[in-house]
Amino acid sequence: MALAPRLEVRQSQSLTLTPQLMQSIRLLQLSHLELNAFVEAELLRNPLLEREDGGEPAEAAEAPIEVSPFDESAAAVDRPQTADAIAGSYDTEVDNVFPEQRSEDRLGADWSGPVGGEGGEAPDIDQYVAARPTLSDHLWEQIGLLLTDPAERLIARFLTDGLTEAGYLGVELEAIAEQLGATVDAVEMVLLKLQTLDPLGVFARDVRECLAIQLRERDRLDPMMQRLLDNLDLVANHDLVALARTVGCDREDLLDMLGELRGLDPKPGRAFERGPVEAVVPDVFVRQGPAGWIVELNSDILPRVLVNRTYYASVTGRTRDSADKTFLVDCLQTANWLTKSLDQRAQTILKVAAEIVRQQDEFLHRGIAFLRPMTLKLVADAIDMHESTVSRVTSNKYVATPRGLFEMKYFFTTALASSTGDADHSAEAVRHRIRQLIDAEPAADILSDDTIAELLHKEQGIEVARRTVAKYREAMNIPSSVIRRRQKRALVAAR
Repeated sequence: MALAPRLEVRQSQSLTLTPQLMQSIRLLQLSHLELNAFVEAELLRNPLLEREDGGEPAEAAEAPIEVSPFDESAAAVDRPQTADAIAGSYDTEVDNVFPEQRSEDRLGADWSGPVGGEGGEAPDIDQYVAARPTLSDHLWEQIGLLLTDPAERLIARFLTDGLTEAGYLGVELEAIAEQLGATVDAVEMVLLKLQTLDPLGVFARDVRECLAIQLRERDRLDPMMQRLLDNLDLVANHDLVALARTVGCDREDLLDMLGELRGLDPKPGRAFERGPVEAVVPDVFVRQGPAGWIVELNSDILPRVLVNRTYYASVTGRTRDSADKTFLVDCLQTANWLTKSLDQRAQTILKVAAEIVRQQDEFLHRGIAFLRPMTLKLVADAIDMHESTVSRVTSNKYVATPRGLFEMKYFFTTALASSTGDADHSAEAVRHRIRQLIDAEPAADILSDDTIAELLHKEQGIEVARRTVAKYREAMNIPSSVIRRRQKRALVAAR
């Protein structure tokens, strides 16, 4: 067969992800904090975008979904008033509420500053909250009084910078000595001085040294207590028999020493500020309505933006430069895309949340023991979406229910087969039942993993292997039956 070149025309279809489509997909998996940061950046970059202030919320983003259909008028009556509506119904003028103080305690009618002025902003209450000192600041207030030699202070600075959040020393003395050109003995001498600072136990290199520092300050670090600290692995395993034999004391003295250890702080640095703690804010609210569950978005955390077309028309009419016109057209397209993407994101979250509520209706009514096994594919097929879309929507999103605040991913669990032929059991519900059985076990009858598996099969028909019970138990940080037996016997003996 002869080979010869030839031209051929072919027609085919392919899916191309444009940059804006990729950005829309990325918006789905952003948390509300990340989304607000993204919108703020767009507001600064795009002159045609402006934030919507006040007014009625957008219908598509705010309209609640009723999982069980019922009269819309009843839903409107059941819906609670907003904070703005409640506040607007009260007269908050000081002169009207307290007429006798009309001429007293006035802030100055002519004052137009940032506090109470028309042109200024109200002060942020966070500015008046006292900041908690950090561990480093707290220690340096003491180091300034303890050390006077500049060389020792330099070593102390490197040691302080090497502390972990718990207050332990996270760097090697040899590394600090090599970096500063000092001897290891000099660094260790400074370390011993720093270990006397408050809180007691800081600058320790491990748990044993941390507890020893605190016991030494209380004058309780005798040889018997030192042997106890040298065998903390036996303490963790609650092996009182081997511990008493190793330490060389009777059971009563051992229980007294263990009681002293419980009164110590193994993480002395945790009481100090390490950074702001962000509270979890729900993205979706689920509440009981007259005829079913009502699912609605949290409107307080949704960014609302508008496209200022009046400004666009005004500027475009005066612009002659082609580069400026191109810039304005790009800004308009980006602004239209952003408003559409935010609306689509809100609708998708609401749709997925409503389907989760439909699937987990029994859990919302009766508790975690009735949590159904659910997969991404199950929800995706029900709402005619792709699994990857459902996965992105449920990432970093939280839903507030009458049962508590849950991450959306919490409701997606694997299924364990039932021997009775009924519906499969959720892995999360099985874990909950295992915890209930272990919490209820008496000290004289500790349940082994095999016994727990048999009870689950006998009581609820759950087909679960012993190794599965062990895996779930370890995931919940529950010790084995041997260690639990020692723990509960030690508690009974301590009483």
